[in-house]
Amino acid sequence: MNAATYPPPISRGVVFQARGVRKVYHTGELDVVALHGVNIDLNAGELVCLLGASGSGKSTLLNILGGLDVPTSGELIYKGWPLDGSDENTLTLFRRNCVGFVFQFYNLIPSLTARENVALITSISRDPMTPEEALEMVGLGARMDHFPSELSGGEQQRVAIARAIAKRPEVLLCDEPTGALDVTTGITVLEAVERINRELGTLTVIITHNAVMAEMADRVLYLSDGKIVNTRHNEIRLPASQLKW
Repeated sequence: MNAATYPPPISRGVVFQARGVRKVYHTGELDVVALHGVNIDLNAGELVCLLGASGSGKSTLLNILGGLDVPTSGELIYKGWPLDGSDENTLTLFRRNCVGFVFQFYNLIPSLTARENVALITSISRDPMTPEEALEMVGLGARMDHFPSELSGGEQQRVAIARAIAKRPEVLLCDEPTGALDVTTGITVLEAVERINRELGTLTVIITHNAVMAEMADRVLYLSDGKIVNTRHNEIRLPASQLKW
């Protein structure tokens, strides 16, 4: 792959295909198997929850999907392009152009305003929104010139979401995005994620320990001991505002 042809243009249909994806971490003389032969397809426009206890393999799977880690064995295909075995340059292009990340902790730069934090991403993206557009999408149009210390936890997380989606990624990966927030603030953050999924058609994958959040997903993948042990399809997606915590 090279920068001229990668990534492929955005299209509908299957975004990721994982076949037999296995991840083993070597720690001294001990091998820890984090994923045991995962098989999944993830589709454009879906909102998918990865549900499971700590140590079930959720974060490992998310990191592999996002190109932050690579499988030990198995195949991972992104829209026809193999990611397994890709070199670091290809993975860097993939992360930069195709994937937005949202983590439990916001990782904002304290000395920059909300607008400036988002502009860090838009300045290196190929077809970005403006920082103002991204912040408006998450309901922070009136707060874009505030510094992180002047924002609540929920507002800081929404800045992090705006930063993630400003490059118009095909994929939004969220690792416990409400884990550090109270219920009311968490719902506000999930409403922002929901809007992005709906309006931009972004494949959205959310890691959570909270089974309630699964009600807002199209599909729920239950992980245990590095395996997908069950899959549930929701015929009706419950709006984030109607989740019963």
